[in-house]
Amino acid sequence: MKDSFKEQFDGLIEKYCELLLGDQNQDLQQKVVYWALYSHIAKQMPALAKHWNETYPEAKGELMEIIAEIKQLNEVKRQSSK
Repeated sequence: MKDSFKEQFDGLIEKYCELLLGDQNQDLQQKVVYWALYSHIAKQMPALAKHWNETYPEAKGELMEIIAEIKQLNEVKRQSSK
């Protein structure tokens, strides 16, 4: 993979995070990546997501906290944009 691709894709994640949440720090960007990838996996391969949830309940709990945080930050962003 080319370094330029990584930089450009990182820029895409950074901008998506900023537009979604109103902020784009590294921690939030990583959370958005987890959220987006997990959401995609859950839709495309629900059995895999279910298996992972059952195998790693603590990780599932952490992921649910990330998802709740993203939803809350997005709602704040949307309210401030009105």
